[in-house]
Amino acid sequence: MTTLLWGALPYTAFALLVAGLVRRHRYDKYGWTTRSSQVYESRLLNIASPVFHYGILFVLAGHLVGLFVPSSWTAAVGVDEHAYHLFSLYGGTAAGALTVAGILLLVYRRRTGAPVFRATAANDKAMYVLLVGAVVLGMVAKLSRSAGDGYDYRRTIGPWARSLFTLRPRTELMAGVPVLYQVHAVVGMVLIAFVPYSRLVHMFSAPVQYLFRPYVVYRTREPRQLGPRPERRGWERQGG
Repeated sequence: MTTLLWGALPYTAFALLVAGLVRRHRYDKYGWTTRSSQVYESRLLNIASPVFHYGILFVLAGHLVGLFVPSSWTAAVGVDEHAYHLFSLYGGTAAGALTVAGILLLVYRRRTGAPVFRATAANDKAMYVLLVGAVVLGMVAKLSRSAGDGYDYRRTIGPWARSLFTLRPRTELMAGVPVLYQVHAVVGMVLIAFVPYSRLVHMFSAPVQYLFRPYVVYRTREPRQLGPRPERRGWERQGG
């Protein structure tokens, strides 16, 4: 089971992610969208959507730092384990709460707005369940080990995650990980595999090219002049 969960499942999830993205881009380009329901209701969406997106971005940033930045690196810049634990605990909990609040607002909007509810597919419901499950499990796992310096996942889960890139997964590191962290990791991998088959696929269509496009030059109109409008050559009469 250890080999299956921590040696095979990560690569299976990644393979499903890549295969789904390729297939979606090749055969469902017009479906590569968030399927926005803003046309049905926009007031609540303008609140819920930014709350969710900012929250999930903070959650992703925290996971990237926690999994792929070794503790020796943070210690080298003067951040000891206790300081990192407090930042991870309070910052991660705040980001998770923000994400869950955004999801709940989005679900409330879909459930109470008849046109929006009719546009909600079973795929969307599964997406919300996986998102809430992954975020809540992560928060509960962190809060359950909040005493002292908490559970130092950067000595087990972090090295395991980095070992996946060497194609030699250190599955033994996950054997003694608390159950809540293990369940959180499994749900997270399932969510990664699910991304291309849901509206979450739009995260791979971020307008990155916007950062590198040329400046748009705006020119003001000619100042208005008093008196008759000057003639323009394109409209001058020819002949008598």
